[in-house]
Amino acid sequence: MSKPRVPGGDENALELPCGETIGVGELDLGMREYECDCGETHAVVMDVHPPERFLPDFLVEVLREAIETTSEEMPEFDTPHLLGVVLEEFPEAVVSHDASENADVGYAMVWVTEFDSRRLHEVVVELVVELMEHAVSHADDDEALSAFEREMVEFDVSEFVEQYRAERDLEAEDPYA
Repeated sequence: MSKPRVPGGDENALELPCGETIGVGELDLGMREYECDCGETHAVVMDVHPPERFLPDFLVEVLREAIETTSEEMPEFDTPHLLGVVLEEFPEAVVSHDASENADVGYAMVWVTEFDSRRLHEVVVELVVELMEHAVSHADDDEALSAFEREMVEFDVSEFVEQYRAERDLEAEDPYA
């Protein structure tokens, strides 16, 4: 049975990539996926979720040191930057909502994707690898670029995500899940 929805056009409603509409209050801070009436599962990411949800601590630290942001509100590389890259690459597969004026929800930004959380995790890792390759290519160090490319031939994104998720025990009551 379908659940009643907030009518479209409401500032407290979010139209999902599949076309369904939900109230922003239906998304809580612990939510990582949304079981939609369309029959699909959509990944849910909020600005309060740490980037370590997708990437190991050491890599997040490297990205924070290496990437200069232009935002006064978000001067440090964080989850909104990761989801911005995903949104740029897959504009039809990601919707975002600015809830910064809605004190009832507990988050300022939310992104809901066409992908489930596992596939989104893979997409984030793939895009970060591309970002890293791009950065190495600008280093004017052919040896470093060759070494990076050799390492990436061996790198299996799906296997990495599988191991990372198992290590993090994403099924547990983990705030980083």
